[in-house]
Amino acid sequence: MVNAGTAVKTYRSYLAPSQRTYSCVHCRAHLAIHEELISKSFQGSQGRAYLFNAVVNVSCGPAEERVLLTGLHAVADIFCENCKTALGWKYEHAFENSQKYKEGKYIIELAHMVKDNGWN
Repeated sequence: MVNAGTAVKTYRSYLAPSQRTYSCVHCRAHLAIHEELISKSFQGSQGRAYLFNAVVNVSCGPAEERVLLTGLHAVADIFCENCKTALGWKYEHAFENSQKYKEGKYIIELAHMVKDNGWN
């Protein structure tokens, strides 16, 4: 039984505790495992960001065209499924051939994530 006023955290996916994971800095919901990290050399709207192949516990907003540092892209903002914080975006479409590798990938800004489990 849950007492009135007690918040209950529910996540769609839990990542194995033995894996190095990235979590939402605001609520600690799991976001990605280290093996899904593609690059640490990205820039988000609030500073440095990481590019991931796959993430969990996020929801996507509608896609919209934006001119980013690397050109025109169709992107959808992503939000933590638990606390609804805006984390970054998903690349839906890249208009330049040199940027096609980003399609279907996710940007999460460092300001919104923390390393958990198994980091030295």
